[in-house]
Amino acid sequence: MALWKEPAATNKKDSPTMTPEPVLKRDNEFPIPPVDVAPIPTGPRRTGARGESRESIIASDITIEGKIDGAGHVRLAGRFKGDVHIQGDLTVEAGAKLTGSVRANSVNIAGEVEGNIESAARVELMETGVLNGDLKAGTLTVAAGSRMRGRAEFGWGEELTSRSSFTLGSTTSQAS
Repeated sequence: MALWKEPAATNKKDSPTMTPEPVLKRDNEFPIPPVDVAPIPTGPRRTGARGESRESIIASDITIEGKIDGAGHVRLAGRFKGDVHIQGDLTVEAGAKLTGSVRANSVNIAGEVEGNIESAARVELMETGVLNGDLKAGTLTVAAGSRMRGRAEFGWGEELTSRSSFTLGSTTSQAS
């Protein structure tokens, strides 16, 4: 006595054809680039042709004494004592203090700078900004409420031959 029943022979024409689903092919999921494509650099990113560059940040709870020299943008939120000579932009945030001379493409002051800004294409003195020192720049923007003690020269440099301007933060004043 058999415990199973043998299936009856079926006709191949009557049975539906079962085809297996295709297997996903993973061999060429990420194709190898052609030979004429430059490899991706693994080192630090440098300033690109479009002026891209990284920003270095000195945090608000840090005090540093020394010198900053190089290319790239610097954002100061803490305290720095020393000279800053960069080919990029310098931002001194509110509550930050820089003691030393500055050379940068653009300088944005919302904190305090105690020293001379020797060469900049553009300087912006924000509402909370304080500058104790002389200033030489291509353009100068001064917001209402900012303070400065020193001499200011703008629009005179040979390398700064672009159109120079001086704007005040308050636009409500009228000539009498």
